[in-house]
Order: sequence, then C-alpha cells, then structure tokens
Amino acid sequence: MYHYDLLVVGSANADLVIAVERRPDAGETVLGSDLAVHPGGKGANQAVAAARLGARTALLARVGADAHGELLLDSQRAAGVDTVGVLVGGAPTGVALITVDPSGDNSIVVSPGANGRLTPADVRAAASLFHASRVVSAQLEIPLETVVEVVRSLAPDSRFVLNPSPPRPLPGEVLAACDPLIVNEHEARVILGDACVSDAPEDWARLLLAKGPRSVVVTLGAEGALVASREGVARVPSVRVDVVDTTGAGDAFTAALAWRLGAGEPLARAAAYAARVGAAAVTRAGAQESYPSAGELEELGLG
Repeated sequence: MYHYDLLVVGSANADLVIAVERRPDAGETVLGSDLAVHPGGKGANQAVAAARLGARTALLARVGADAHGELLLDSQRAAGVDTVGVLVGGAPTGVALITVDPSGDNSIVVSPGANGRLTPADVRAAASLFHASRVVSAQLEIPLETVVEVVRSLAPDSRFVLNPSPPRPLPGEVLAACDPLIVNEHEARVILGDACVSDAPEDWARLLLAKGPRSVVVTLGAEGALVASREGVARVPSVRVDVVDTTGAGDAFTAALAWRLGAGEPLARAAAYAARVGAAAVTRAGAQESYPSAGELEELGLG
C-alpha cells in the first residue's frame, strides 16, 4: 500500500517576476512592473499542482535557511504537500528571475542555490519516501547525478516521470526508466541532438522513444501534445483559453499527468487531463497560485 500518490524530487525556487512590455535585446534596458516574489521551482511547482488536484504528495528538495526558504515551505504546507523530505541549509534558496510579456510568454534565468546541493546521499537517506510512493517525478534543476540516484532508488513497482528541463543529454540508465519522458520542442531538440533530422513532432516522439524511454510525451503549447509508446503515436488536442501567464504551466501538466498515470489511466487519457490542468493554469498570473483544484477545474468545465 503506497502512502503517497506522487513523490516529487526537484527544485524549489523563489520566483522574482517582472512584467515587461517586451523583453530586452542584448545591451538594452527596459522598464517593468513592480517586483513580485512568488514560490516556484519546477519541483515545488509540481508538488503544489498535484496536491491541489487531490494527490497525496511529498516533496524531496533543498532550500536555504532564509526568508525565501520559509516562503516555499509555507506554500507547500498550505497546498497539503508533505514536507518531511525538504532539507534546509547548505546554500541560499534558489532564485528564478522571470520576465513576462503582454502575451503571457516568459523568459527565465535560474540561480540554483540550494537546489545544486541536493545530493545522491540525500536521495539515499530518503529511501522510505521512495518505497512509499506510487509515482516519482523529477526534473533537471537539480544535479544530474542526483537524478541518476533517484532512478536507482525507485521501488520495484513505482513509475518514474521525467521532465528534462533545463535540457541536457541523458544517460541511458535514466532514459530507460522514464515512463514517460516529457519534453517540449526545445527539450526534444537538445536531447535528440544530431538525431533530430525532422521538423515533425511525430518524428521527434518516435526518435525519442527509440532512445530507450518506455513512453514519451511531447508538449506543443497551443497545438496540444503528442503521446508515444510501443502502441504508437497519438495526438492530444489543446484546450482554448485566454492566456494570462504561462509561467509554471508545464509543471502543472507534468504533475497532473504523473498523478493520473499513477491512478491507472492510459497515457493518452492522462495527457488529455493534464492538458486541461495546464490550460486552467495559464488563465491566471503566477505559477503555484495559478494551479487549480479539482473543484475549480469542474467550475471551468475542464474537469
């Protein structure tokens, strides 16, 4: 019997957000809005998104012993995330510098801080969390060697979900555990490297699948998503909404997908649900504060 539906292993950042009329070119200064500080980081975002939907969720991460760390812990607890795995100290809390333009598109620069100190030893020390979790999700805002240790620590019947962001080449051991590997267009191209010989997302999905993952999801923004497994490639339609801010929408998608897969849903159906969750998230500003509850999804007609 699993105690958690989802264990998220990953980053926790303070998001420092400024709205701009347009993003600056090299050497250019533009004026923006007042600075807003929000809890963020891909790992912390995924944990909050899943917990808001009703998943029993735990987070394994590291934050600094500072005000940003307290902000992140408070946000996790308010969403219902179990923070027993959140380690404190070793470096300042990670920070993401985010600019958002009027269309809702964002640019992000991350200072990893304490995220870079989440080590393989920390993963090994959290063995009880892994054995209690039905699905484990990770990203690449923590050291790659830590993600490798996550794969080695999985319980025999658990499922591993990876969003390789920021993207980098992945060892075969990690690729082989992914079920699914979740990438956007940029991440797909980086991981495929010289093998990316096509502009067709369906080809990316097949090429990525050939690298070893058990399944692949390619997110395509307003064009929806593709899911690929040994059964073939299928398209998941997008959901049309008025976009306010895309920050953290991919994390909401990943969290929702991971949770529904753990509940036994087929990949395409879980991805369709995740697309609706991601669509709801972009209708509000911010990352974690934009994530819907299951009840809010129903009210929006997206449940």
